[in-house]
Amino acid sequence: MRLLWLIGSLALALLIGVVSLQVPAPIGSDAPATAFSAGRAMADVREMARRPHPVGSADHARVQALLLQRMADLGLQTSTQTGPISRGSARYLRRMGGDPEAANFTATNLIGVLPGRDPALPAVALMAHYDTVPTSAGAADDSTGVAAVLETVRAIRARGRADRTLVVLFTDAEEIGLDGARVFWGGHPLRDRIGAVINLEARGGGGRAMMFETGRGNAETIALFGRAGVRADGGVTSNSLAVFVYERMPNGTDFTIPRDRGVQGLNLAFIGRPAQYHGDSPPEALDRGAVQHIGSQTLESADALLRAQALPARTVNTVYADLFGRVILSHPPAAGWGLLALAAGLLSAAAWRARSRAGLTLAEVGRGAVDGLWFTAAGLVLTQAVRTLAGRADGAEGYYTLLARLPWMEAGAALTVLALIMAVLGGRARPDRRVTALALAAAAVAALALGGFDNPIVIGASLVAIGLSLAPGLAARTTWGGWIGLIALVLVVGLAAQAVAPEAAFLFLWPGLVAAFAAALTAFLDPGLTRARSLAPIAIAATLGGGWLIGLSHPVFLGVGLDLPGVLVLMGLLALMLLRPLSPERGVARPWLMAALAVLILGAAVSGWSQIARPASVEPPAAEGARR
Repeated sequence: MRLLWLIGSLALALLIGVVSLQVPAPIGSDAPATAFSAGRAMADVREMARRPHPVGSADHARVQALLLQRMADLGLQTSTQTGPISRGSARYLRRMGGDPEAANFTATNLIGVLPGRDPALPAVALMAHYDTVPTSAGAADDSTGVAAVLETVRAIRARGRADRTLVVLFTDAEEIGLDGARVFWGGHPLRDRIGAVINLEARGGGGRAMMFETGRGNAETIALFGRAGVRADGGVTSNSLAVFVYERMPNGTDFTIPRDRGVQGLNLAFIGRPAQYHGDSPPEALDRGAVQHIGSQTLESADALLRAQALPARTVNTVYADLFGRVILSHPPAAGWGLLALAAGLLSAAAWRARSRAGLTLAEVGRGAVDGLWFTAAGLVLTQAVRTLAGRADGAEGYYTLLARLPWMEAGAALTVLALIMAVLGGRARPDRRVTALALAAAAVAALALGGFDNPIVIGASLVAIGLSLAPGLAARTTWGGWIGLIALVLVVGLAAQAVAPEAAFLFLWPGLVAAFAAALTAFLDPGLTRARSLAPIAIAATLGGGWLIGLSHPVFLGVGLDLPGVLVLMGLLALMLLRPLSPERGVARPWLMAALAVLILGAAVSGWSQIARPASVEPPAAEGARR
């Protein structure tokens, strides 16, 4: 019976996760005047993205003139601002094939102002960059952002004049060093009038648009975004983990400049279809649903800011995440301690009940936690090995080639994590310990040989995984021991995260709380785990929690999976915790483990196939703007 519940939960979780990742249907040009229309925005995308238009090219001047006319047609008071391109940016432009001399080493920002009823109120800015790299027409990066801003301005005007002034800022020279943004935020007269900014970006050609960065102290910003974003077509995709991680990454966007000045705001981007990033990105290849999603979120958020009595102020960072893209849940960072205490209390109640009714022992709980450690260590080794099958990133061209292979890498890593989940559920101690240890050692050697021997995470994880594989007596022997031990391990990790990074702790505390509640309920309903009344709440928790984790995992992998494929292992650990009580019966353990091996081989094959599906380019693609 448990096997059927397990398969059903996995299938439904996958369905929920996939549905939550879908973009909304694009709305045509006949949409109401007050709505955002991808159809109307695409007309501007097609005009801008005829050819690459890097700084200094003839097409760059063509797009400048086009945008100034479009801004004037929308009733904006237009102006331009010029400033110097830094020496480092000029060198970078040359390396990409551009010509900084043709631009006189100058960046030209395009500025439009839509006056509000009360010019004394702080203004709201919409920002996107209009330059491209020499190798791409830039339909996504960032013609989509520019077109979405223009369509947003049109819709806001149709909704009626707002109290606040709207500033439109199309920055130049973003692709070569954020120079245009530095010029504007470094001293333009409008700079100090702006109280909030929304920036639009892209690192790919489709997928759901994610709000991945805010101003510091974002509690009020997230509250407003949560109210406005749910009105957007397709809802919202955002969480405080993304904000926390992105701020600590070395790269940045135009939004980085006002953020560092203390301005509140939102940074939106889509990162699906990564092969289109700085590569072949014509308008016809663009995901129109992604245009609808990023544009609709921009419109609703900008409209809310323009009509707010007071703009969000800097307070404290909040902890938040969207649920299936439909609603945002948030709480103060300190509330994480309360959630942790509640989860610990529920887990203690479940353990006490299981001890008295199912013979649970402390040693067995420890073995369950060890299963989680083995899963994590083995997963880090195997996902890195599978990732290396997709090839290495040597230079810029190698990086873009690997970006194009990222969907295959994600599928390979996901199948690898699924295989490990199946292995733990089927009993990781059942296969010959020497075979398991040898397989992990071979995977570690392959990962280090292909990816470099300077990876301490793979080295350490391989030692832990091999050592635990050679000690099968440390594997959990009972369902309750395995389940309680995994929940305890996740809560310990959540405790550490709450102490050092509370904005990221929800990733462990929320699923841990759900699992602890399910364990307590099950322990009092049916400690034997044999009746439908106890398996049903477990399956519901696993289905909903698993679907949420799938929806969370996809954008996380697109963001950091190229360098850190093991990020899916953490998501897999949480899924394993939810699925552990549905472990299949002993009679089907052997075929179940054989199926796990098949899934693992399939994952490796899919990742390796990416080198055939997306072969490396012999030379960087030529572009008209680069030749000029």
